[in-house]
Amino acid sequence: MTEIETLIQNGVTNLEDGNFEDALSYFEQALLLKPNDPDLWNQKGVVLRSLGRYDEASECYNKSLQLDPRDRASS
Repeated sequence: MTEIETLIQNGVTNLEDGNFEDALSYFEQALLLKPNDPDLWNQKGVVLRSLGRYDEASECYNKSLQLDPRDRASS
């Protein structure tokens, strides 16, 4: 597994377990390695929404849509 795959998997696992701060950290680290990945921006948005940080979540969803306009599942 590559570093980015490990970060994403850890982010998803923490998100599913309700460890939102940890999940956010993993997705942010993954975005440093792959800043133009719309799925990562979407995942970060999901975590931020779970934390009640709705404005930041919306920004992430918008970034995801800018990178891939066909990805409308997050709205």
